[in-house]
Amino acid sequence: MSEDNEGARTIDQFSVESVYAELLSRAPENKMEPRMAPLFRVMEILGEPNKAFPIIHLTGTNGKTSTARMIEAILRAHELRTGRYTSPHLSRVTERISIDGEPVSDETFVRIWDEVRPYLEIVDAELIAAGEPRLTYFECVTVLAFAVFADEPVDVAVIEVGLGGITDATNVGDGLVSVVMPISLDHTELLGDTTEDIALEKAGIIKPGGYLISSAQPQDAAQVLLEKARETGVEFRFEGVEFGVEDRTVGVGGQVLTIAGIAGRYEELLVPLHGAHQAQNAAVAVAAVEAFLGGGTKELDAAVVREGLRTVTSPGRLEVVRTAPSIIVDAAHNAEGARAAARAINEAFEFSKLVLVIGVLKDKDAGAMLAELHEELGGLLEDVCLTQSNSPRAIPAAELLQSALSAGFAEERVHIADRLDDALEWAVMKAEEDNDLAGGVLVTGSITVVGEARTLLGK
Repeated sequence: MSEDNEGARTIDQFSVESVYAELLSRAPENKMEPRMAPLFRVMEILGEPNKAFPIIHLTGTNGKTSTARMIEAILRAHELRTGRYTSPHLSRVTERISIDGEPVSDETFVRIWDEVRPYLEIVDAELIAAGEPRLTYFECVTVLAFAVFADEPVDVAVIEVGLGGITDATNVGDGLVSVVMPISLDHTELLGDTTEDIALEKAGIIKPGGYLISSAQPQDAAQVLLEKARETGVEFRFEGVEFGVEDRTVGVGGQVLTIAGIAGRYEELLVPLHGAHQAQNAAVAVAAVEAFLGGGTKELDAAVVREGLRTVTSPGRLEVVRTAPSIIVDAAHNAEGARAAARAINEAFEFSKLVLVIGVLKDKDAGAMLAELHEELGGLLEDVCLTQSNSPRAIPAAELLQSALSAGFAEERVHIADRLDDALEWAVMKAEEDNDLAGGVLVTGSITVVGEARTLLGK
C-alpha cells in the first residue's frame, strides 16, 4: 500500500472512531428507550429510508446473528445485493452494518453519518423540548444502518432487533418476512419474566402482509406468535411442524445437513459451524429465504442453497482463534447459549481437558451460565479463570466466585484475573500443563469478553 493510501486509511479509521465516540456520548447501548415515535420522525424527515428496500426482520433470544448471516449468505448466492444489521459488534462498530457480507466501508460509514447527523439533531431538539431523552446510541446506529442501505442501495436488508421487538428501534421497518428465533428468559427486567411475556414483545415485529417463520418455541411463546400471526393475517410456519432438520452428520470443521424446508427438501448442505443449534438455525434460514423469494411455495435451487451455506462464517460463535493449545471463543451470554455451546463442544471436539475463561455482564445470570457449563462439560472442565472485560457493565471478576462455587466448581481450581490478557495467559499455561497436547481453552460469558479476546489473540 502506498504512503498516501496508508494515510487515507489512518484518517478513515480515526474518523470512524470519532463517530463511535460521538455515539457513545449518548445513552449507553443497554439503556434502550421503549419508544417508536422519534424513530418514525427521523425516518420521515430523511425521506423514509425504512421503506426503500424489502426486509427480513429477526428477533428471539439466541441465534439471531448466526441465522442472519446464513440468510444473507443464501441471498447472496442468489445474486442479490444484501445489507445486514446486527448487534453488538466484536471489534469495530462498522461490523454492525454490512454490505454484501462485509462491514460497511469506513468512508461510507462516516459520509452517511455526516449526512444524517443534522436530522438527528433536529429530533434531539424536539425530544429535549418535550422533556424526553435525546436519541440513544442504538437508535442512532439503527438510523445510520437504514440510511446506508438506502444509499447503496441494497436489494434486501436482513435486520436483527436490538432488544425485544415491538418498541425496538429496528421496528420502523416492516419485515416482509419476520423470523423469531428460540425464546427463553433473558432481559427479564425489561421484557417480562415468562416466555409468554417475552413473546408478546417479540411478536411486535410481525406485520400485516408479511410472513412468519419461527424456530421451535416453548408452548406459551408459540401460542402468542400463532395468535399474532392470525390477528395480522400472515402466513406462518414453525420449525418442527412444517420444516426442520431431517438429518445431521458431524464432520471436520462443521456438519452436513438435510433440511426439509417449507417448499422443498435440500440435501448435502455443508454448514461450517458447530452444534445442533446451528443446524436448527440453518433450517430457519432456509425457510426464511423460501418465504422471501417464493412466498413459501417455490422450491429453491438446492445447488444455490448449498453454495450459500458453505460460505457462512459466524465470528465469535464457537470460533477456534488459536491452536496448540486450541482456544475457542463463544459469545454465549445467557444460560441457553451456554448450554448450546457446551453441547457443541462435547460433540465436535476431542479435548482431554478444558480450561474455562469467563466474564459476565451485570444484567446477566452468571450463576445459571456457570451451572450449565459445569453440568454439560462435566469432568472435562477442570480449571476456571474468572475475569472481566473492559465494559463498565462487567461484573468484577472476584464477584463471580460465589456463583462459580454454587455451580459446583472446586475453589482450589478457580483462579481470578482482573485483566483478560492475564486470564488468557493463565488458561494457556493450565491447558498445556503436564505437556498435554489435547488440552483446550474456552472463552465465553459475554460478547465484550469474546471481542476483546479475539483482539488480544490477533483476530
